[in-house]
Amino acid sequence: MEKVYLRNASDSQELDIVFRFVNANLKMNREFNFRRQMTEPIQAILARIQSNIQGRLAKSCKKSKTKPPAEINVKLLSDEYDDKLNELTFADLFTREDVSNVKLQVLDTVYDLVFNPPWISALKLPSCVLAGFVTYPTNVQIQFGERQFSKGVWSKAKSPTDDDWEVCGEGFQYLVAPADVGYHLKFEITPGNAQGMAGPVVEKISSSAVQESPGFCPFQDRHRHTPNFLGEPNEIRVVSYNLLADLYASSDYAGSTLFSYCPAKYLQIDYRKPLFINEIIGYNSDILCLQEVDQRIFDFDLKEILEQPPYNYRGIMAPKGKCAEGVAIFYRNSRFDLLDTQVLHLGSNIPVLPVFESLWNKIKVNAQLAERICDRSTTLQTCLLRIKGTDNYVLVANTHLYFHPDADHIRLLQMGFSMLFVEHSISKALKDFNISSPTNIGLIFCGDFNSVPECGIYKLMTQQLADNSLEDWRSNAEQAVSNVELSQPFKMGSAYGAPAYTHYTTLFSGCLDYVFYQSDRFEMLKVVPLPTEEELKANSAIPSAVFPSDHVALVADLKFKSNAP
Repeated sequence: MEKVYLRNASDSQELDIVFRFVNANLKMNREFNFRRQMTEPIQAILARIQSNIQGRLAKSCKKSKTKPPAEINVKLLSDEYDDKLNELTFADLFTREDVSNVKLQVLDTVYDLVFNPPWISALKLPSCVLAGFVTYPTNVQIQFGERQFSKGVWSKAKSPTDDDWEVCGEGFQYLVAPADVGYHLKFEITPGNAQGMAGPVVEKISSSAVQESPGFCPFQDRHRHTPNFLGEPNEIRVVSYNLLADLYASSDYAGSTLFSYCPAKYLQIDYRKPLFINEIIGYNSDILCLQEVDQRIFDFDLKEILEQPPYNYRGIMAPKGKCAEGVAIFYRNSRFDLLDTQVLHLGSNIPVLPVFESLWNKIKVNAQLAERICDRSTTLQTCLLRIKGTDNYVLVANTHLYFHPDADHIRLLQMGFSMLFVEHSISKALKDFNISSPTNIGLIFCGDFNSVPECGIYKLMTQQLADNSLEDWRSNAEQAVSNVELSQPFKMGSAYGAPAYTHYTTLFSGCLDYVFYQSDRFEMLKVVPLPTEEELKANSAIPSAVFPSDHVALVADLKFKSNAP
């Protein structure tokens, strides 16, 4: 029997009604959707349905030059309630114990009533679909059902109004083929639940046709070095990548000054998304440390792809204060157990955390310096992970330090405070999780540090000391830092050393991004070669048609040392 689906969320009085009316004689095959109120009399709702169907039939029959039926009969049928049904509201009806014997009749078609079936409450498709790249629905919201029990089907047609659509894929993700160029894509989803119930099918058609591939992207060559996930339990592939937040790429200043060499269409987030998402998944990494992540991109794009099969990551976002972007860590569920995660907004915590007290007391005497560093929204994110199948643990730290030309001293202090917090976190983890030995926990610290290798941060991390003679301390004369030196207890290496470029624009190019790793805990297996300068400047600089960000991804393979001291 046909079904009419009715939905009412517990926190709402709205009632959604969906059914498909098919009548070959009247040449009608149409889905009807109504939104009414639970407290509205059933008789009034049925009258509205009747009026709507009658209007549609009149148009259809006029077009086909057929005679519409004299009367459209729409009513509820029930042996139990007889004629009293029309006096009730749906709120009254659904408080009764059993409504399974209630039917909806439209002309000669009788429908079973299905209340609160699996339901799609939101669904979007990307506005830019590129051949050769994975596409996916965004903002998929399912009520009364679960994604793993739902079914997705992809189809294509030359026009969104075509009646005939060719099925081209199944599942929630679709690798767009070169043959799809010029076609619109349609995604149909049938929501389901664990009890085997299916809800009404919802479809979405792409607003624009599939575009041609931008051509060869340098990251595709880099993917040759990461064809598969690593196989050994103690081997870890780490990616650090500043994605270039839409918040910055879409500004007038970005278009006119920062990235004036890049055509506007290549700065649009809907164009850049498929590039950086396909780049990320092609690295087959275990841990992703991302910077400049727009909150909506995290929610509706990164999680949509990375947290679903076959990737099955878990993502954790840490916004930068009230800013709409931040940092995010993704890790593979099959490789790690998450024991703890922390988000530290450095600025507001510097004056209050006991672990910072000693360093804070040395700098707070300079009022301008204290105000400036405490006013920053810089965020440090940490995740403590246990490597499954081993007795080893990893503390992953991720940050994006403050940028300003006269702020070397601020960044160096931010790093000093970050390392104090990391040291405290590892000491606490040893106790809280009964980790048998300090040699069983290793530190990986990734990020965009906005600091070139000649500055103090690189020295602090790789030499364990930033002494008081560094020029960094005097990058702003009025906020100059005196009688301060920083140290940290971890023997750290830089996976890529000090490469010439991790950021490349016409205004500035240099090394700002690093994967720092604890060298007495991890062995460096390999890094994926960076793009050449010729590739970076092929279109003046990056971003470009084939580079989605002004930074390049760092990809490093590490192995936990079995004989860590």
